[in-house]
Formats: sequence, structure tokens, C-alpha cells
Amino acid sequence: MAPGGSACKEVESYPAVADYAIATTTPESNSMTTKSSFGFVGKHGIQSNNGVYELLECPVCKNLMYPPIHQCPNGHTLCLNCKNRVRNCCPSCWYDLGNIRCLALEKFAESLELPCKYHSLGDIPTLIAHLKDDHKVDMHDGCTFNHRYVKSNPQEVEHATWMLTVFKCFGKQFCLHFEAFQIGMVPLYMAFLRFMGDDSEAKKFGYCLEVGANGRKLTWQGIPRSIRDGHRKVRDSQDGLVIQRNLALHFSGGDRQELKLRVSGRIWKEA
Repeated sequence: MAPGGSACKEVESYPAVADYAIATTTPESNSMTTKSSFGFVGKHGIQSNNGVYELLECPVCKNLMYPPIHQCPNGHTLCLNCKNRVRNCCPSCWYDLGNIRCLALEKFAESLELPCKYHSLGDIPTLIAHLKDDHKVDMHDGCTFNHRYVKSNPQEVEHATWMLTVFKCFGKQFCLHFEAFQIGMVPLYMAFLRFMGDDSEAKKFGYCLEVGANGRKLTWQGIPRSIRDGHRKVRDSQDGLVIQRNLALHFSGGDRQELKLRVSGRIWKEA
């Protein structure tokens, strides 16, 4: 157990319904760096010349919709929060909404990386509170962890993001990412840690990750990347524990019917 750690508790995670993105601005500049993973918000966070994103704009709150997306019998759509707000009455034609889902639009939303409406957050404590309250991420104390990632029909996963886990350790916060994506034609899974603060502080810590089963094991040791770094930049650099799909499925039992990867690790403070 790492200093300052607590008992290692296993956490089970499933893919998020939709990808989401959180971006932060550095105090020194107005430039925005985007981190992929949770998707939500209005067109004020997106620049689009072809009108594509307007399809996902909720007519009530004007934010971008993510699953579940509801529609009335006439095809008018709105987000779940606004469906509850308008008391099941379509704000466009006043028909009862019922419980009809717009599956085609949901599929479209899932194929995009949408920015969080709090993309301009630069204050880390506020960002942590937002993740906890609005995105319902897993929050844990301690410097050791044991997280199991589960996905049915893993062959269908080309781009998937599992819910973040945020750890409080040494009085700081770290977030653990796990996702599936492709580089060229190669499907990969990747786990990596990010520090909720600036790069200069991130370099004061180290971490290791481990995954394995059936007599085989992969390990990774590195320095957490700052949350200020763009998510895509970190992911595409493969600066973390990278597992090819075939090996991931072998770790899962070899039947290729379900992904079950147990990723354990710890965080420490460099001397």
C-alpha cells in the first residue's frame, strides 16, 4: 500500500452511454484544451459551419442533447431534463410525449465528441465539484486502486469511454481513464492517469498500472499527465497502459463474448 493510501477496493465500471468532453483553460491564456470523454452542451461550445450540431440542439434549453433523447409522436425532440421540466408535454406541438426515444439521433450523438458546457473551467476545485455533481463520476480516497472494466460484445467496440474514476491522494486529485479506440486498423484499449492540476505539479508524482490473467501480466509505470493537456494528445501519444484487443480478450477469459479487465495500480509522490 502506498503512503497515504487506503484499503484497495474493487470498483466495476461499464461504458458511458455517450462520450463526453471536458476542457480547461489555463490561467495564463484563453486557449482551450479538450479532454474527451463525456458529452454534453449547447452550441455556444461548438463551432459548426454545416448545421450538423443543430440537429442535436434541445429546443427548450438550447444545449446539445445526449442519450436518452426523447421525441413526441410528431418527431419533435428534446433532452431528458427538459422532458421532465415540461411535464411530458411537447413544447413544439403540445402533444403528449409519452416515452418515445429517438434512437437514430441517439446513435448520431454517440458518434460525436461533444464538449461539456463547462469547458471553460480553469479552477480545479470547481471542476472536481462539477464532475462529482453533474457527471456523477466515481470518487475515491486513497492511492491504490483495483478497477474492473466490463463490456458486453467487445467486438462491437471501436470507440468507447468508461466513466472516470477520481482519486484523492496526497491532498490532490487524479483521474483514471479507460477507453477503446483504433489507430489505423488496430483496435486498442488504454488506461492512463491524469493529474488535476498543472504539469509542473504533475511531475512530482508517479504511478503504475497493471492488468493480467491466465498467467500473463502487463505493467506500466509513468508520470501522470496534467489535465491541462488535451485528451486526444495524451491518448494518441499512447502515454499509458496500452492493450491490444486480442490480448485484452485473452485476459478476459478467451471466449471473446465479454470484456472483463481488472486494472490495478498505485500513485506515489516522488522524493
